[in-house]
Amino acid sequence: MSILDSIRDFFTPAKPLPAGVLHFQSPEDDEIPYRLHLRMHGDGSSLLVVNAATVLHLNPTATEYAYHFIKGTSSVEAASAVAKRYRVKKEQALQDYHLFSERIESLVHSEDLDPVSYLGFERISPHSAGLTAPLRLDCALTYALPKGATADDAPTKRVDRELATAEWTSILDKAWGVGIPHVTFTGGEPTLRDDLLELIAYAEAKGMVSGLLTDGLKLADKDYLNTLLQTGLDHLLFILQPENEKSWKVLETILPEDIHTTVHLTITAENAPKVAATFERLASLDLNALSLSASPDQVETLQFAREQAANMGVSLTWDLPVPYSTHHPVALETAEEHIPDGAGKVWLYVEPDGDVLPAQGMADTILGNFLRDEWAQIWKKV
Repeated sequence: MSILDSIRDFFTPAKPLPAGVLHFQSPEDDEIPYRLHLRMHGDGSSLLVVNAATVLHLNPTATEYAYHFIKGTSSVEAASAVAKRYRVKKEQALQDYHLFSERIESLVHSEDLDPVSYLGFERISPHSAGLTAPLRLDCALTYALPKGATADDAPTKRVDRELATAEWTSILDKAWGVGIPHVTFTGGEPTLRDDLLELIAYAEAKGMVSGLLTDGLKLADKDYLNTLLQTGLDHLLFILQPENEKSWKVLETILPEDIHTTVHLTITAENAPKVAATFERLASLDLNALSLSASPDQVETLQFAREQAANMGVSLTWDLPVPYSTHHPVALETAEEHIPDGAGKVWLYVEPDGDVLPAQGMADTILGNFLRDEWAQIWKKV
């Protein structure tokens, strides 16, 4: 290299890593399995998604460390690469890499750990940073419902066909290609689709984190439940029907299984008088997490339920694909600090015919069709 080239190289900023998505799955023998998804934006910055639950916004240097962490590069090689690209001392780069690795390890191996206060990551208001694609895709495989269910239990049906298995796998391919790491299968009742297990396994094979939203009644069939768990499903959102004894029995069967299960309870005028009894029964179970929502006329009961959940020490989840999502506990707690809506930004909803909506129930805002339209065209309308 000539002296002129050396001088030019010294003053030229390091070229950022190219845009793309990297995926990491912890070894099977890891005490606490975890997944990482790194979405690199092309300008040096990135998003690191931990277990489809925690999102870290990384600057260019941290992006480099995350890249090498996922690639399995040795600490010495990673530090050397960063030191060369950013012209810092190798000792400092190595120290920073070790600190970054320790923070990530702490985050994935500790429950209920606040990455802002404990790990020192910069606080960013949820959903406020720009995204090149959502973090989750909610796929309504069907609007069919079990026998005895009413139409009120599902979104308004306005589609005249359901996509075939091959069409859904092409949507998963497209979603993964644009950097969407997390998919949830919903409906209607998705377990009524014969190809549900195949679609979960397909998403798993691609490296996507997959979840299932279900009333759980079909999981009373132990053979079906075991097959479902073997597909690689990462988490389950169980829609509790507190008035249905079979729903409780299925829940008691599922909770001991090795899958993260969030129990969802929608508070209505019908079940509100028995909410206290419902929580007494929930308190006797070993819950992973609880999701609460309510019809607009039950906000006060929802506040009571939130307090009961806090007394139980159960984690509350609020940004799941359920109706009445604006009336959730976090919204009630953060009236003074507005949390931007994630619908259409952090997650999108795909109807059974492939139409894309910002979220479930927003049928008046069709962003396009995941099968027919280019991704850039859909995302531009968000």
